[in-house]
Amino acid sequence: MVEQTLTNEQVDVIGEIANISMGNAATTLSMMVNQKVDITTPRVSIIKRSESLDDYDKTCVMVQIQYVKGLSGNNVLILKENDVKVMTDLMMGGDGSNATGELTELHLSAASEAMNQMMGKSATSLSDMLGIPTDISTPVVNTIDVESVKIFEKMFQTPYERFVKIAFHMTVGTLIDSVMVQLYPVPFAVEMCDKFSQGNK
Repeated sequence: MVEQTLTNEQVDVIGEIANISMGNAATTLSMMVNQKVDITTPRVSIIKRSESLDDYDKTCVMVQIQYVKGLSGNNVLILKENDVKVMTDLMMGGDGSNATGELTELHLSAASEAMNQMMGKSATSLSDMLGIPTDISTPVVNTIDVESVKIFEKMFQTPYERFVKIAFHMTVGTLIDSVMVQLYPVPFAVEMCDKFSQGNK
């Protein structure tokens, strides 16, 4: 299979799409955790699948979302373990300080719900930008030991080796100051750019 790449113009389009869609997703998260959420302008790059976890150490949480309407592809979000714990505490009405102990099913369930709401909002934004109805599947959430790349690659099964990496610097009040990474297979990113261009003609 010949691996595609992106032109500079396509990288700019992906950045613009991500900026708008994740900006709206951040507003949704802000309402869920009752804190101000800021997401910076995204950094877009092309990486190998094996480099997906380079921004993380120890354990992280991977959320996979499939587009089931409008677009054919998946969207992967990677979050730091502690950020998920803080978000969960905030969603449960806490002040974000209860972030000790092991990751539990409660944390994963909260991460799934937060990402479902955020990416649902993101999909609505995409739908408006691309001029096509889009819909997403229920998120699949996994914890990953960053050292266990084999486990990551088994969970993140895909025929593609190269991905568009969109890295956002995210702050949630004074509690979270972190990086959130979004991954798209390159052909999926190209498809989005094509639909975006068609919708804006």
